[in-house]
Amino acid sequence: MQTGSPATHVSWSPTAGASGGNSTCKENSEFPHFLYAVTYTVILVPGLIGNVLALWVFYGYIRETKRAVIFMINLAVADLMQVLSLPLRIFYYLHRSWPFGPGLCLFCFYLKYVNMYASVYFLVCISVRRFGFLMFPFRFTDAKRQGDVLVSLAGWVVVGLACLPFPLLRLGGVDPSVAGNITGAAAGSGHSPGPHNATCFVDLPTLQHLSLGQALALLGVAELLGFCAPLLAILYCSWKAALSLRQKGPVPQDLGEKKKALKMILTCAAVFLICFAPYHISFPLDFLVKANKIDGCLARRLIQTFHPVALCLASLNSCLDPALYYFTTDEFRRRLSRQDLQESLPLSTRPFSSPRGPSQNGHVQPGAG
Repeated sequence: MQTGSPATHVSWSPTAGASGGNSTCKENSEFPHFLYAVTYTVILVPGLIGNVLALWVFYGYIRETKRAVIFMINLAVADLMQVLSLPLRIFYYLHRSWPFGPGLCLFCFYLKYVNMYASVYFLVCISVRRFGFLMFPFRFTDAKRQGDVLVSLAGWVVVGLACLPFPLLRLGGVDPSVAGNITGAAAGSGHSPGPHNATCFVDLPTLQHLSLGQALALLGVAELLGFCAPLLAILYCSWKAALSLRQKGPVPQDLGEKKKALKMILTCAAVFLICFAPYHISFPLDFLVKANKIDGCLARRLIQTFHPVALCLASLNSCLDPALYYFTTDEFRRRLSRQDLQESLPLSTRPFSSPRGPSQNGHVQPGAG
């Protein structure tokens, strides 16, 4: 879960805090703030440019290709939504203050998870669609394209509803001890606490109102549906696509096309593992630390150092996804080439060059630039 202050702790019994190692193990609350600010600053510009270019390119060749372009558009939209919220996050982690109101804070908090799980969903859809087109190339029709649109809409609805518990669990208020820890940390670092400093981007403080069993059940469902099932789907597509390179079907198929499909599927798997596997490994561990189920000081420090790093890797997909489009999609590279880029610009904005020579009708044709 998104965490802005790893010094917060969740307990289910009055004696949990006393039995845990948090009373003697000092935790560094400065490191996550610094890491988030630096990471989001680095991601902001390339993520914004890359995803805007991706949407522009996909708009240009949406009717030219049948290979998962609908899902790529939706993935770029999800990444762009995340990128547009980064300036507010950067402001918060630099100033330890949130003057924009609790509503916008909850929306940015919610948007983080929508981006994460929408990205997971559409990476799986791209892998499955590319795998399906590879194995059954003659079954793709316009009806399938319309089906991709419906699958995308359904995905947004499911992801949006599934992520609602994250902001809803924040509406119950903040535990006073959590607020005191955060405000005190801000004051100690020389920053003004701010009116909403104690509530913005901290871990879910109202989980203490859930029983341990309910919290573990919520955790298990999130891990199973948000990580394990998508991981198995992508690994299966990768495995079957790799096997297809050694198989000869009744209709000969270009080996190069199979390699392109495998390259895209493997790239989706790499993005998935780099960005989302560390978070879904650290998520339950961080949960156990905040529940005071892990007492060792060294273990707590390692987990609470690893968890912010995993969250930053999860945000990195906003930059890696445009790289996926560029290196695995011929149409993407072609449209970003100099010739196609100039041909797509309005005539008045194209650079002028010396005439190439007379045309067949005797007129001089200007150069294409």
